Amino acid sequence: MRDAKSQLEELKLGTVDVISEKELLAKIEKSVKENKPLRIKAGFDPSRPDLHLGHAVLINKMKKWQDFGHHILFLIGDFTGKIGDPTGKNETRPALTDEEIQENAKTYAHQVFKILDPAKTEVVYNSHWMSKMNPSDFIKLTSQYTVARMLERDDFEKRYSTHQPISIHEFLYPLVQGYDSVALKADVELGGTDQKFNLLVGRDLQKSYGMTPQCIMTVPILEGLDGVQKMSKSLDNYIAIEDSPKDMFGKTMKVSDDLMIRYYELLSDLERSDLEKLKVDLSSGKLHPRQAKVNLAKFFVSRFHSPEDADSAEQEFNRIFVSKGLPDEIPEKIIEAQDDIWICALISQIELASSNSEARRLIKGGAVEFKGEKVKDEQLKVTLTSGEDFILKVGKKKFAKVVVK
Repeated sequence: MRDAKSQLEELKLGTVDVISEKELLAKIEKSVKENKPLRIKAGFDPSRPDLHLGHAVLINKMKKWQDFGHHILFLIGDFTGKIGDPTGKNETRPALTDEEIQENAKTYAHQVFKILDPAKTEVVYNSHWMSKMNPSDFIKLTSQYTVARMLERDDFEKRYSTHQPISIHEFLYPLVQGYDSVALKADVELGGTDQKFNLLVGRDLQKSYGMTPQCIMTVPILEGLDGVQKMSKSLDNYIAIEDSPKDMFGKTMKVSDDLMIRYYELLSDLERSDLEKLKVDLSSGKLHPRQAKVNLAKFFVSRFHSPEDADSAEQEFNRIFVSKGLPDEIPEKIIEAQDDIWICALISQIELASSNSEARRLIKGGAVEFKGEKVKDEQLKVTLTSGEDFILKVGKKKFAKVVVK
């Protein structure tokens, strides 16, 4: 086990809050001295079946703790999922059904074990202890926090001040999440910055139950491919853990140079010295940003699929973009599958021409390429099959990647 200070320096990389650093260093020092791993907790509510790289930021931090020999508690919030996390919500969030929770939870372990070592990870469900609580136990739990303290939470305070309803059961969510730390005897809890209030509740509850309070480590919310909004499936700016190697590689290549560095910091397995070298090499021109992005894309594909898939995805990307002189970043256009669509109508529909007549003129001038072939017949009809994607090129500078639903 590495010495405490070097562990802490590596673990702090890419974090926002460490509460408190002094306490955490003391915990790690004791762990090293006694050769006893710390209990590191992170919870995930099974609110959706698929995870993306925004979730992987937290899982990656868990992996760093695991690499240092500590015990990982991967908590699936099947009980808290029934309450519904009110974090960041301006209205009461619908609770999940038992069927939704069970179905979503099935997929979690498969996805997280693409990063974590399953042999060194303990998967726990908070229904195991919460469902055994009797009314007296639950009353004791609710007595540990006041309404005034709950209203200090930003989203609750905003809803209260604007007369938006807050259901009593929503106050239970941070209490139950906090009690999870009591039940698991967590030494450290990890979470996103949006979970800071809930993590602090766990710290307070451990004190109330006569335990040494856990330390807290928060990680930032990851920006999506647009570099502005947080990564989200609903905003279509995400890279899913279950994305195909081709899609994962291609999406990563769309990331801006600045955002690429952030992805390296939060999602790669590089240590601090390696990250600093990467930045120096990029700044000096020794390493081209495009090559750094290729390396990052191959890292993601290797981690979530295999090194062989990473090589194949790179070759496919080069075949489509590099050998044909296409730019790395091409706007995507999503359209419905259909039979016998007129090529001119397709060109205008995806906004590479202002009208069918302009598209016809472009074809006559030899300026249109469809799936890598020059279009010569202005009356051409094409079939678009669900699941396919292809490049449509108009002139020297207009491109679109057409994705067929």
